[in-house]
Amino acid sequence: MAGVRQFDEEQVLVDALALFWKKGFVGTSMQELAAATGVQRGSLYNAYGGKEALFIAAYRRYLAKYMQGIKKALAQPQLKDALAAMFDFSINLIRTDRRGCLTTKTATSESATPAIQEALRAQMDTLKACITERLMQSPQELALPVADAALLLLTHTRGIVVMERLYDDPEQLRNSAKALVQLLVK
Repeated sequence: MAGVRQFDEEQVLVDALALFWKKGFVGTSMQELAAATGVQRGSLYNAYGGKEALFIAAYRRYLAKYMQGIKKALAQPQLKDALAAMFDFSINLIRTDRRGCLTTKTATSESATPAIQEALRAQMDTLKACITERLMQSPQELALPVADAALLLLTHTRGIVVMERLYDDPEQLRNSAKALVQLLVK
């Protein structure tokens, strides 16, 4: 039928994401995406319009799942526990298959297009808003104003990604996160 996708879109996004994660946006060709997904290049172009749009669709799908995990972690009743759970979730995720963080890997690549940079900024804004929302439940427990604490926590989530790549030491990452939480939460 014309206009009906003849492939499992969820699986295509999973397979495309895995390839982008491994090779980066620029390092991944449409031919490789077709091979990885089992979908003809023409069908990928028809469905997504191009490599950039496919990357953004795969990235957004991944981020929806990532944010579910972050929200679950931040739902802990005690603020210190919530922040520790958020960092534990993030540390465990970046260590999965030693892939690192797709957002940070892509953001530090000089090849990110304006549309991809916008998708990355939107993710950081979403994560910061989620952190801010949780901090607003316990502002009296913070050593800093909520906005400053949220920005510091967001920035630290990016810093642990770099440290993980350099040192491959999850205990060091957890200790760093724990120290930050101890400084921020009275």
